[in-house]
Amino acid sequence: MRRLSIRAKITLWFSAALIIVVALTYFVILSVSRQIIQKTIRDSLIEIVEGNIDEVEYYDSIDEIYADNDVDYYTRYNDGYIEIDDDFLNAVNQIYTSLSQSDGTLLFGENPIAKETAGLAFTDSEVQRVRVDGTLYYVFDRRLDADGLEGLWLRGVVAETQGEAELSNISRTSLILLPSLVLVAVIGGFLIAGRMLWPIRQIADTAAQIREGNDLRKRIDLGEGTDELHRLANQFNEMFARLDKSFQTQQQFVADASHELRTPVAVIRAQCEFALEQEQTPEEYVEALEVIQWQSRKMNRLIGSLLDFTRLELQPERYAKENLDLSQLVESVCTDLSMLREKNIELTCETEPDVLISGNRELLTRLLTNLVSNAYRYGRENGHTMVALCSDAGNIVLSVRDDGIGIAAEALPNIFDRFYQADTSRSGGGNGLGLAMVKEIAGFHGGRVSVESEPGHGSIFKIIFVR
Repeated sequence: MRRLSIRAKITLWFSAALIIVVALTYFVILSVSRQIIQKTIRDSLIEIVEGNIDEVEYYDSIDEIYADNDVDYYTRYNDGYIEIDDDFLNAVNQIYTSLSQSDGTLLFGENPIAKETAGLAFTDSEVQRVRVDGTLYYVFDRRLDADGLEGLWLRGVVAETQGEAELSNISRTSLILLPSLVLVAVIGGFLIAGRMLWPIRQIADTAAQIREGNDLRKRIDLGEGTDELHRLANQFNEMFARLDKSFQTQQQFVADASHELRTPVAVIRAQCEFALEQEQTPEEYVEALEVIQWQSRKMNRLIGSLLDFTRLELQPERYAKENLDLSQLVESVCTDLSMLREKNIELTCETEPDVLISGNRELLTRLLTNLVSNAYRYGRENGHTMVALCSDAGNIVLSVRDDGIGIAAEALPNIFDRFYQADTSRSGGGNGLGLAMVKEIAGFHGGRVSVESEPGHGSIFKIIFVR
């Protein structure tokens, strides 16, 4: 049983349940049909006997009989004659009717169990049961009360087996129809089960293709639908998309780290080899160690930035949001950064009061710090950097403007890519991750970043947070 497919198991359980239901239905049909047929037999017995009461008449003289001109049957009774309609002799549906005296003497008609029921007392308007040779008979008596018919009884008799032929027909019909219905239902159930389980096969096949081909870009295509299996497929697709994104991010991380770490590692290795090749002066050893220290710090900053970037991409839930006064946050960050006075650049801040946002304090601080640090790095000596915060059409606009060297037009589309530097001569010690981090943090808060720049005149970066 465990080796069977789900489709086969469903079909077997469905078939077993259906067979049990059909078997019970068959026995219920037979039982109910038997009861209905027996009741019909008894009702027919009573109806025929009651109808035959009018077929028996009494005449005082033979002259009255001749005047009637009916072709019936006559018998002498007491001082007159009894006329019996000729239909009285006919057995209707194996129901026999007889005319007897109170002492049981048969005067007319037919009673197949007359000898066996000779001692059975007459009971007016009551159905009696008599078993003869294993067969049950119904007996119904009616006393005749018309003038001249006193002391006479009509007795109707019918065997219970009279309905066996009809019951047998019902049984044969049921034995043909019910199994046919079971067969049709089982085949239909098998086909429906296959149709219902088709989405599960699609899910399994897609998962197998992903496993065999290591292609996380494959998706489960079930078409339109809102049932449980379509929701399950959508969850799988979302899971595959997230796994694919994680895998791509991991590959990108490894590739970026390998590429960016190659230079500092090479420098450190070269300095070590140079220092070990031959004896150096103390000043040369110190110089080599300073180079190694600088490159190791650069590597440490790079690895830290890459890890922060990757965490934000893969685990944004680590950064909880809260209701913040962005105005106070921007003023506080600008106050701290203005003390740096890099290149003697003046940092000013203009904020609209009470600008609120739902965000993460750490990430928003990082965003603004990266933008201001970028302005310092590429600003001109004795220049100026302006930070502004305001509300515009219901949205929040944060801008950082500088009057530095600017960015070439052909470089603008790429400046938010990781490790992209339009001009290595203007890197200023950066690692190419600052603006990429800004874009990622802005997206995390439902915002978008844009830049306008003119070479030689400076740049303006705008972050628009949609409320």
